[in-house]
Amino acid sequence: MPETRLRSDVDRLADSLGKLPEPAASPSFIAVSGLPGTGKSYLCARLAERLPSIILESDTLRKVLFPSPGYRQPESARLFRAIHLLIERLLRRGVSVILDATNLSEKFREHLYSIADRLNVRLVLVRVEAPPELVRERLAARQGKPGTTSDADWAVYQKMKDTAEKINRNHYVVDMSGDITPVVYKIVKEASR
Repeated sequence: MPETRLRSDVDRLADSLGKLPEPAASPSFIAVSGLPGTGKSYLCARLAERLPSIILESDTLRKVLFPSPGYRQPESARLFRAIHLLIERLLRRGVSVILDATNLSEKFREHLYSIADRLNVRLVLVRVEAPPELVRERLAARQGKPGTTSDADWAVYQKMKDTAEKINRNHYVVDMSGDITPVVYKIVKEASR
């Protein structure tokens, strides 16, 4: 990808974020992973209520760069190259980041590990789960609903389910079918250390 287009993509994503939280001396970086419909965005919103941070939601950012997304590999590669550079830019400025993306592959998570290691920033990894019947209900309920940024449906969930890889580093597992308050506090405490 030409460097100028990549910089332009990062700038477009940054411009779409709105007001950023105040910079911190030690910004935190939380990466939330999980299949579509498991509750990633809800968890990210709950975390952001307790931790001044910006949520980078991949579905929303994809539509900034691709108003009619095709969800093909070259499009995703371009999107995530820009997201990774944006994460790095924000963390360097002291802005805490919560990444809301499926992040199902260890190969893709390696980029996040690399950013955190390079910048010496604590990375808190979170995997979100929910029972399939609950996911199916959620995905059906949000189809065509105004304000929904994800285009994933049950067929996408089924297809992606087989690609989810184990996270090879310490991480939190959040079952979104119950009360998540205790684990939200643990994650915020870990990110704030």
